[in-house]
Amino acid sequence: MAIVIDLGGRSLAVQAAGTPEAVSGGVILPPGRVAVLHGQGDTEFYRHGWNSWSPTGWRTLSSPPLCISDPRRRQTADDTVWHDEHRHHSSAVAALDLRDGTVLLLGSLGLGNPRLTADQDTLVGWYESGAAPWFLAAGPETEVFSRYAELLAKHLGGRRNPPTTRTVWCSWYSYYEDIDEAGLLAELPAVAELPFEVFQVDDGWEEVVGDWEANAKFPSGMAHLAERVTAAGLAPGLWLAPFIALPRSRTVRERPELFLRDRQGGLAVTGYNWDTGYHSLDLTLPEAQDHLRSIIARVVGWGYRYLKLDFVYAAAAAAERAHDIGREEVYRDALALIRETAGEDVYLLGSGALPLPSLGLLDGIRIGPDVGPFWSHYGLDDPSDAAARNAVAVSAGRLWLDNLYDIDPDVAIFRTQRSLLTDDQRRILADLATACRFRAVSDPPSWLSDAERAQLTAFLTADPEIRWLGRNRVSLDGRRIDFPVDLPQG
Repeated sequence: MAIVIDLGGRSLAVQAAGTPEAVSGGVILPPGRVAVLHGQGDTEFYRHGWNSWSPTGWRTLSSPPLCISDPRRRQTADDTVWHDEHRHHSSAVAALDLRDGTVLLLGSLGLGNPRLTADQDTLVGWYESGAAPWFLAAGPETEVFSRYAELLAKHLGGRRNPPTTRTVWCSWYSYYEDIDEAGLLAELPAVAELPFEVFQVDDGWEEVVGDWEANAKFPSGMAHLAERVTAAGLAPGLWLAPFIALPRSRTVRERPELFLRDRQGGLAVTGYNWDTGYHSLDLTLPEAQDHLRSIIARVVGWGYRYLKLDFVYAAAAAAERAHDIGREEVYRDALALIRETAGEDVYLLGSGALPLPSLGLLDGIRIGPDVGPFWSHYGLDDPSDAAARNAVAVSAGRLWLDNLYDIDPDVAIFRTQRSLLTDDQRRILADLATACRFRAVSDPPSWLSDAERAQLTAFLTADPEIRWLGRNRVSLDGRRIDFPVDLPQG
């Protein structure tokens, strides 16, 4: 049915399945497909990405949509089902600039892989599976996004922890996979002298992705390393990607029945990394759920109290499942299984995560692509690629999620050794991490000069007043910061 809704003195024609409900700050539209005749012409459109790494930000409707053109990369960093290189589209929530200092927002309040698209006349929302209500609002950008976050918390779950500052040292952006027990233990005392909370071991400790046991580089085992980290006064953290496995893994070779299928009945390739495609667990299967439960129980049993769960979008990857359950529902059930197995006191950080169905289950969430010790990959046009520019631009477009999670924009970098970042670029990364109150660093203390070490210490201990001022802007103790958001086209 078509109706006219008044939002803050602005009349909008809306087509929805029933009668809207007026709420503070806007209206709730009934479940199902909705269409809003906005009539704004060539205005700016806010695209919200499907997972942590997906392109997110504002673009004029006459410009090419934000998307990932490389199909292999897209399979990892966005939703392949609804990819469209010719039409602006978004996941879960979208907004339009009304060009009078306000925005129009349409956001889902439930699961079912909600999608939105817009042209110069109409904003449309629908669900891939099932249906849930929508929130429609117009007003100042910070107000409507904050109100939307409040309603998401009510409908799906809110923050698990009070807002605070997280301080994490991780091994990835210095050593990448080239880590071993001896090297990390040698680094541990110097890290423990700095004001970090967590010492997180990243990729490179496992036999192979999918086989979650210590490899030969960790001869004493992962429990021993956790004990040493705890004795140093830090929380032991561990990286794992529990939903995926490489084709050469023992798990895939010995238990192929646990994994998602393609339409021909073979193992589905659900993403690409480590120079190969990989497979994802079919988490509608009780046997796959039992396998996942055993992974989490094992690593928590070793003593790890902080888990960086990577590539978690894979639970919702497009493929054939044994049971007909919506992709986001499968994803949420899988995270609930992890939370139940790990316990309430284990910190769960999701990377490659889906923001809405993670609510109330994850403590923190990555909100952008990986950082790198360089600003951009010159000549490459992938907005999800690992580069500091991409991490800043996408993360700045998701600051509103701070009302729902600890938001992780990825690491700040202070070292000049093995880095191509300028002083200004390093300062942008540090300001973004400070604004997000999630301060992760990968710099080995031995790589830092005395001045860089002092800068790092000041960064970890700073406690400024933080205010979100609007699109890509924050204030730190009254100092206004406008984050650069020039994502490549894709």
